[in-house]
Amino acid sequence: MKSNQYSVKVYETTVEDEEKFITFFDMNYTLFKDHLIVIQGNLSKKIKSYLDAKPLTYIHNIDLPKGRSRKAIEEEFIEERRENAISMQIAEAELKKLSSKLQNNLTVLDKMIRSGREINIDGDLLLLNRVNSGATLNIKGNLIITNVVDGLIRCSGNFMMLTASPKANIIFHGVEVENELLENKLNRVELKNNEIIITPVLKKEISWA
Repeated sequence: MKSNQYSVKVYETTVEDEEKFITFFDMNYTLFKDHLIVIQGNLSKKIKSYLDAKPLTYIHNIDLPKGRSRKAIEEEFIEERRENAISMQIAEAELKKLSSKLQNNLTVLDKMIRSGREINIDGDLLLLNRVNSGATLNIKGNLIITNVVDGLIRCSGNFMMLTASPKANIIFHGVEVENELLENKLNRVELKNNEIIITPVLKKEISWA
């Protein structure tokens, strides 16, 4: 993909008097020919024909993003890093809490489950890597996956903790869990009173590397 980034000069205006508008732009054409003209409100055929004939580059009734100061951008980055740090602490605490429940013949794997592989686990599984599309996990116990899942998961334990991509197929106690409930966030999926409960732990996908 090829892309370019430009700094564009923008002049935003409304047309209240057609003749005054045309006179103003005739007098300042040298300046405005290098601008993007944003016309808000009514754009008559006469003004449109004038702008097309000059020609001037214009758009109509579009709200452009307003520039922010360097300080404002830096403050947003600082706040985002702070929120991410808090989110990581929450996720780590949640993982620790659920990991303590993994005690039914626990298996720990620290490898990527690649396409075409099928893993069958009779007890609990703690997977410290990702599950690729085309791979399958059949887990009879509880399950925690600390990286994104693209493949097929079948789990019949009390809970799962995972992040699923749109390509994943997640089946919990024989019920297919809707992907949109699991996408792009770490989720805790539990069976309580014969009901599947899904609780987002983080809003964004995380990497535990």
